[in-house]
Amino acid sequence: MSNSEVENTTKQEKISAYAAIGVGQALQSYEYIPKELGSLEIEIAISHCGICHSDLHLIKNDWSVSLYPLVPGHEIIGTVARIGSAVGNLRVGQRVGVGWFAGACFECEMCRLGEENLCAAAQATCVGREGGYATRVRVDFRFAFLIPDSLPSEYAAPLLCAGITVFAPLHRHGLNKATRLGVVGIGGLGHLALQYGHTMGCHVTAFSSSAAKAEEAKRLGADEFVDTSPKGAVAGRANTCDFLLSTVPADLPWGDYVNVLRPNGRLCIVGAPANDLKLSAFPLIVGQKSVVGSTVGSNSEMRQMLAFSAQHNVRPQIEMFSMPEVNQALERLRQNQLRYRAVLANQ
Repeated sequence: MSNSEVENTTKQEKISAYAAIGVGQALQSYEYIPKELGSLEIEIAISHCGICHSDLHLIKNDWSVSLYPLVPGHEIIGTVARIGSAVGNLRVGQRVGVGWFAGACFECEMCRLGEENLCAAAQATCVGREGGYATRVRVDFRFAFLIPDSLPSEYAAPLLCAGITVFAPLHRHGLNKATRLGVVGIGGLGHLALQYGHTMGCHVTAFSSSAAKAEEAKRLGADEFVDTSPKGAVAGRANTCDFLLSTVPADLPWGDYVNVLRPNGRLCIVGAPANDLKLSAFPLIVGQKSVVGSTVGSNSEMRQMLAFSAQHNVRPQIEMFSMPEVNQALERLRQNQLRYRAVLANQ
């Protein structure tokens, strides 16, 4: 091979991205040469990447797990560009999506049970590795999911994190037309939860401190809307829901929300509040109520979510940005100005 051929090969290996070079810094253009493609890895040419609030946390190292330069992004849609020697069931040119996870051990008890999302050795897509604010990304092929033809890429991207985060607990707990579902918070997660709950046949109540979202919440699938800002508004909804999905990263009057539950009801938390929950045990005991959490779904749940979303036309409400506009999109998210998810596109 000539020197010019070696140089061209090196150039082809470089991946262009946007990275935070230090803690909390604005993202800037960044190039890196990835490690050799693993036998179980694929390389994806990225067309779209959603922006998640978790990306802001990672940029600021709020969770003390970030490594810099940091390339965020874990709501990725693209086409398979390269495949490792041991990759099965995927081929070059197929459209795939990647969410929060990019790998797991596939040997532990949780992996054997098909709950890869609970694997202690699970690898996040943009923690300790470069994520999706880039032209390409590499992941374990078992965490790349075929995208149904009827799901446009820009709408499919947020489903890989926001969608699965709310779909998984609703599906896992068997919600159906007999369920009275409450969704707390109508934002990036909540606006999708309304759609899923409505499509599952639930009677859906939206709880939000933004009264201006009432009509939009009903358009998205809510049967009722509760403005939680007046004093006593939540307490006045006692004994009305079987399942409450809290999607907001805020400290709430948890006791009031437990009282919203009917007997045997569940409060499920997917938005992490800043402080510990403070609850009285007595209402849980006498009502046989429970408080549960849920992380993003397993690989099986991801496939079910994508199929369900395609079949029932579940779509996030999005704002589009080109990849170079990433800092503008992140700032709109910081200021809580998005309705309701931002999606970056490579052009």
